[in-house]
Amino acid sequence: MALKLFNSLSGKLEEFKPLKPPVVKMYNCGPTVYNYAHLGNWRAFIFADLLRRYLEYSGYEVKQVMNITDVGHMVADADAGEDKMERSAREAGKTPEEIARFFEAEFLRDAEVLNIQPAWQYPRASEHIPEMIAMVEKLLANGYAYESKGSVYFDITKFPDYGKLSGNTLNDLQAGKRVEINPDKKNPLDFALWVYNPEHTMFWQSPWNDHGYPGWHLECSAMADKYLGHSFDIHTGGEDNKFPHHECEIAQSTGANGCAPARFWLHVKHLLVEGEKMSKSEGNFYTLRDLLDKGYEPLAIRILLAITHYRAQLNFTFKELDAAQKNLKKIREAWSALTEEAPRCASRSGSLATLGRRDGGAIIEDNKFKKLLDKFQADFTSALDDDLNVAGAWATTLDLAKNLARYNLSDEQGAQAREVLLKADHVWGLNLEQGASEEAKDGQGATEIPAEVQELLDRRARARADKDWKLSDELRRRVTELGWQVEDTGEGQRAEKI
Repeated sequence: MALKLFNSLSGKLEEFKPLKPPVVKMYNCGPTVYNYAHLGNWRAFIFADLLRRYLEYSGYEVKQVMNITDVGHMVADADAGEDKMERSAREAGKTPEEIARFFEAEFLRDAEVLNIQPAWQYPRASEHIPEMIAMVEKLLANGYAYESKGSVYFDITKFPDYGKLSGNTLNDLQAGKRVEINPDKKNPLDFALWVYNPEHTMFWQSPWNDHGYPGWHLECSAMADKYLGHSFDIHTGGEDNKFPHHECEIAQSTGANGCAPARFWLHVKHLLVEGEKMSKSEGNFYTLRDLLDKGYEPLAIRILLAITHYRAQLNFTFKELDAAQKNLKKIREAWSALTEEAPRCASRSGSLATLGRRDGGAIIEDNKFKKLLDKFQADFTSALDDDLNVAGAWATTLDLAKNLARYNLSDEQGAQAREVLLKADHVWGLNLEQGASEEAKDGQGATEIPAEVQELLDRRARARADKDWKLSDELRRRVTELGWQVEDTGEGQRAEKI
């Protein structure tokens, strides 16, 4: 069975074949770094990571690009209004660049805690202004854009396929229903490529004005084009990105380059919390660190966000998070049993068949054991080939762990089981092998933490307990300056020498 994915562009399942195998080029809409990422964000990022991991499991080499939006993303995802970066900077009394670099670093740190593999490229929007200006110039030259009072807009009447991705039509998107009338535009639904705004804090010179900035939609098109080329394999994002963001990306990339940017568009459905829409006003708005402060393990959070199908609505509950933590323990116990040192003595009867086996459990014949592992791999692959049926793949993984616990395996069987489970773990990202290595290090003597560093760590623990995040971040910075790295885990903070 070949991998099939649901392509939002066609509205159906399609067999996935990369343009230039064995390389897969993938673009993932990344964070707007004005605040900490929330659970809904992490669901989309973990989905992108799991997709990449399964492509690698299937033998592909993945070139993954995830953008860092640090300018031009308006509060309402519109052309006008307040920039999310500028609002966050104003509220914190900092510059937009200071806000961007701080929350970018926090995002990357949290991604590491969740064991999300680093992308091949993390391009910052603010560092690709020349590429964006060049794309606008191409759109003007090709007749898809026009200048008006120092700003440049995309003329959607020149692109008949506008709306195909989201299922909208131009007739459905009449003025006044979804957008406000802007007298500077030819059509109410035309979107900004370059915005003239003399009051905007972040600005650049361009052929159209000396105080402007790029439109949010333009940024992804320009950066995807630079790192992945005019056409690439996969573009992912949350379902809220489908319209207008991704719709505009397709229009401007096609208008500039003469071809659609991505062949497959995959969108992750919204997340609920305890059956309700997540919102700060409802008190159910959670970031990763909120859950870590409640004592949950990062990888349990990863599991829960990963094992609901990406096109199905995930209802995040603490009951399910508790279950994910228990299942994580089951997988770890299965792995630990496979990595324990086997006793080297014969049974009381002297049977050679039991040499090298552990005590307890039934003995399974080699051919039957091989069939068990082969069936697991076939079921695991079959599930994930079916548009990433993660629930089916996770169920068969738990079933394998349960079966392995039933048997008293020989050394050879244990080695075979480890190889199979480790390969599956590349997809799940539970760090089974690394976790075992860390446990093996326990008791072997860790580097002693200096008193000065320990005092800062103790103060930081108290600050986190009091939810004084500003002080917590400042203490982390001071610990880092002293040559130590702090990681927040489900068991508390952990410091390692840099």
